[in-house]
Amino acid sequence: MDVFARCFLLVFAQLYVGGLLAMSVPPFHDIERGFYKSTASVYWGFGILAFSGRCALLIWPPIGAQVGPTAYVELLFWFLSLTACGVYLHSLWGDEFRRRAQAYVIAWMSGVAALTVGAQLFRLGPFFSLETVLYPIDFVASALVLGSVTTGMLLGHWYLIDRNLSLDPFLKIFRFFVGTLVVQAALLIVTSALLGLAGAGASAAQVRQLFTEHTALLAVRVLLSPVATAALAWMIWKTLQIPQTMAATGLFYIAILSVLVGELMSRFILFRTALPL
Repeated sequence: MDVFARCFLLVFAQLYVGGLLAMSVPPFHDIERGFYKSTASVYWGFGILAFSGRCALLIWPPIGAQVGPTAYVELLFWFLSLTACGVYLHSLWGDEFRRRAQAYVIAWMSGVAALTVGAQLFRLGPFFSLETVLYPIDFVASALVLGSVTTGMLLGHWYLIDRNLSLDPFLKIFRFFVGTLVVQAALLIVTSALLGLAGAGASAAQVRQLFTEHTALLAVRVLLSPVATAALAWMIWKTLQIPQTMAATGLFYIAILSVLVGELMSRFILFRTALPL
């Protein structure tokens, strides 16, 4: 089966999409273009890794893997997104504003579409079910948390280069990060409750199994992110009030670790129970 590989490749794909979206939070004209060049390159690299892994799973499927048309539609969206991201990245070395804006919009929109289509490969319910809506929402929420915390760290490093940069861009990405974390925490509760009460029979059974057989795994996931990450966010906020951008960047480093390990635990839950928590 290829479910295990797809679950963990999903982290790279979500970091790519969430990172692209988070890049739009800091004002473009307030920061030197070098920040966007380096940051977009990092996210593009993660996207290429995820795309390469998905291609490998389709070309050389593991024994027992079922490859349907949905997987190829997902791959088509990833290809479109990565191509547009490459165009966007190239445009940062010139002044073709219209082409850059169009490429950026196509990149993140097709990336979200790819996550939405890919989410359907994990759901247990039929097409006309609650799962069809909840899974993409949870996948995109995780992408935004990963992207915002990583962009916050990368932007913090830019303050070592541009000493005169206003604190406003850092505060904006920080608030965006906190907002995505709150949304994800709420979705953890809402998704588990809705799937347990109104989801398909298989989903409801998996929710019961999660709270009986995988409680330790769920506890680790929740304690790392959002709980520990929320504590780090509070520390970042207090540090930015000083203000001390270097210390805040260091805390963002730790926040990335807590978010990343929390998301890896989430993907393991996805692998064991097919629940997007």
